[in-house]
Amino acid sequence: MAEIFFVLTVIYAAYVIFSVVSDTKKPKIIDDSAPAMMSVTNSKPLIPEKIMAQPLVKPAQKTAKMPATKTGLKNPQTGEIATSYTNYRFMKRWIKEALVSEGLLEKNYKNNELTAEIEIKIKNAIAILEGLERYQV
Repeated sequence: MAEIFFVLTVIYAAYVIFSVVSDTKKPKIIDDSAPAMMSVTNSKPLIPEKIMAQPLVKPAQKTAKMPATKTGLKNPQTGEIATSYTNYRFMKRWIKEALVSEGLLEKNYKNNELTAEIEIKIKNAIAILEGLERYQV
């Protein structure tokens, strides 16, 4: 019985491989009897005239007004950049140590020590750490 299942499995695998290989060799033919969507019959412009009449804004003007986005914290010793550090439980160890070494937190907290008050302190400390120049990207 096991031999029969093995033979059927081998035949099925060969069929799948054959069908994949043979499909890639066949050229794709586009049907010319497609509906009228392919022909241009709509003479109305797709963009309204009000929008077309407005002057275009140069990209340089947009970038000058937009504030720089923060991409993460940089480890000053190794140059590593951490982009996700919002959750203290999953935060990199060097960020936790930096919070303590900068005097923003009293100690490194364990997961079972985290309370609502401590999490508020941690978020405030991270905001201050982001503002320090040597941790900025």
